[in-house]
Amino acid sequence: MRSLFHLAYHVKDLNDCRHFYGDILGCTEGRSTETWVDFDFFGHQISLHLGKPFESTRTGKVGDHMVMMPHLGVVLPLEDWLSLASRLESFDVKFDIPPVVRFEGEPGEQRTMFFFDPSGNPIEVKGFKDFDGVFAH
Repeated sequence: MRSLFHLAYHVKDLNDCRHFYGDILGCTEGRSTETWVDFDFFGHQISLHLGKPFESTRTGKVGDHMVMMPHLGVVLPLEDWLSLASRLESFDVKFDIPPVVRFEGEPGEQRTMFFFDPSGNPIEVKGFKDFDGVFAH
């Protein structure tokens, strides 16, 4: 079975988000109205709706980091992750957790980075050399 993940959440300003998700992250814009816009978020559908963004707190203990919960994210092949990390740095995106290797030498070794969209929604992007490691324990 092939499926795509769909996530809808609130943002404060659609034009700011169009710039961030489209120009900075490189996501392709889909359908939209005056109150929402869809993006192809690395092969998955996100729908950004005008409204009050969800509350998040730094309560997720993962490795050595306390991460924002809840957050949205995506897992990319390592080469794509490295390219996106460079792209974000070139746009001077402020990282909450800068690009780093997590669980080095262990099952599930990964790269990760956390940042916020213009509405303060936390985003994590992980990178794996081998997708078999995503669920390794």
